[in-house]
Formats: sequence, C-alpha cells, structure tokens
Amino acid sequence: MAEEEMNISKIPGVGPKTAQKLKEAGFINLKAIAVASVTQLAEVAGLSETQAKKIINYAREALGFDFTTALDVFEEKQKRERITTGSKALDNLLGGGVEVRAITETYGPYGSGKTQLGFQLCVNVQLPKEEGGVEGQAIFIDTEGTFAPERIKMIAEARGLDPKEVLKNIFVARAYSVDHQMELVKKIPKIVEKFKISNPKLIVVDSLTSLFRAEYIGRGMLAERQQKLNEHIHDLIRMSELYNAAVYVTNQVMARPDVFFGDPTAPVGGHVLGHLSTYRIYLIKSRGPRRIARLVDASNLPEREAVFAITDRGIEDYKE
Repeated sequence: MAEEEMNISKIPGVGPKTAQKLKEAGFINLKAIAVASVTQLAEVAGLSETQAKKIINYAREALGFDFTTALDVFEEKQKRERITTGSKALDNLLGGGVEVRAITETYGPYGSGKTQLGFQLCVNVQLPKEEGGVEGQAIFIDTEGTFAPERIKMIAEARGLDPKEVLKNIFVARAYSVDHQMELVKKIPKIVEKFKISNPKLIVVDSLTSLFRAEYIGRGMLAERQQKLNEHIHDLIRMSELYNAAVYVTNQVMARPDVFFGDPTAPVGGHVLGHLSTYRIYLIKSRGPRRIARLVDASNLPEREAVFAITDRGIEDYKE
C-alpha cells in the first residue's frame, strides 16, 4: 500500500473514533491530511490545534512534503498530464492543454464559450492518453442551472464515443447557495468514495462567482465575500493536489466605469481569484462560431491569443 493510502488509524495520536470522524469528513488518506489546514482538521475531528498540527506534520513528513530543488520541481511539472481542449490552437495557448494540479479560469461575456469548454473537457478527460485525455472522470458543480447532458451527448457522439458511458463518468451537483457550493467541494472525497470514482481527474465549477455576487451585495459585504471566496479556491486547490486533477472554473465579468479607453470589462473576484488562478483566459465572442481566447495571466507563459471555434461537434480549430 502506498504511503499516502496508509490507514489513518495507524497515525500516532489517531484512535478509531478520530479516524472515523476524519474519514467521514473526507480525510481518507495521508495526502488528504497533509494538504489540510490545522484549523480545518481540528474542527472536523474535534481535536485541539496542537493535536491537529502533530497529525498534519506526521502526514507531511511521511509523504516527504519538504524543500526540494528547483530542478525537481521543473521535472515534475514537465511530467504533469494535460487534457486537450479539442483545439490545437487553444492547447498551444495553454502550453499543451489544461494542466492537472492547476486552476484554469475562463471569463467573458455570455456566449463566449466558457460553459462549452467545460462540457468539452468533461468528455475529453475520458479519452485515452494518446488522444489527449487522461482516462479519468469529471466532477461538475453547476451554480446557474446550465449543465446540459444533451450537449455532452452531442460532443461525445462527435468523438465516436458511447454517450451513455461518457455521461456515467460525469458526476453532477447543483449548488443553490454559497455555503452549499463550498460544501460540495469539501465533500468531494465522500463523493469519490460513495460512487467509487476510480480516477477523478477533472473538477468543473460553472460558475465560480455567480452565487457569491448574488448573496454578497455592496461594499459592506465585500470583505466577507472575498474571505469566503479565498477559502473556496483553496479547497479547490487541495482537491486538485489530492487527486492530481485539473480544476476548470468559469467566471463572470463586470463593466468598469472608471475605464475610458480600451475594453472596460473585468473579471469578478478581484485579486483573490486573480492571484490563485494558474491560467487566466479571457474569452471573446467573434462572428459565427469563431472565438478568441486571450491568455491574460500565467506564470510560465507569455500573454498571447488563439482563435478557435464552437460548432455542433464542440470545441475545434477555427477554419475560414
């Protein structure tokens, strides 16, 4: 058994009751504990912060969570799996596709293709590795009622896949409030166990910010909104680390009245989302099926653009 899958009841200081509480809260192995915060672990297991810290430190030491060389980090990143978007131009924009253990955010106006890309990734994640997939399953959190299994079916059929098998490998939940949305992410380990999801490689949240905007209105609630959004994104980061999965989130835009020249649209979420997204893409609707993707921010790639298309078949390269 791998160290990260070690029975957590064997951790010093963790008895059967504590182990059961941890498992029920989704802390099912050493890696789940190692990427948790002290406060989070203490709350779910009824531990003191001192006890929680000891347990987390044990898990981190067992898994070798410590300093390493930049060369090791570079080599690890080079080996990371990527999921094809369906468009070679869009894949190239992202350095080879949507990266696992990273958050890819798209923002743009209605009809720019944010949700469509999410649907496409839910299909493509299931493809064999030689076809740009990772032979995995997808978890989809829908906050706006936009999930369309009919569209998934169309995309799957265009790929020559069995649509029923594809739909079976996508696990969907509708979020109705900010707290519900946050809870759905926290309980992903329980869902993985409940449905016996063997290889969860993609987490989609569409849209990440709509419920936050609806519930936290006005400047007086801005600080609380950003604090909760920060916690939510960090939970997504933990899930991506736990399952070696890609996280894809869509975001809304707002008009900036203080901008007099250039594009006045800006993504919702402020600096919190801007700093924590690994890849940030602005999608622009052009004529017909044509879309423009602008890579606005990525620590390892320059700002640049790509043109792609959204057709009946899904996301494809644009052809004049």
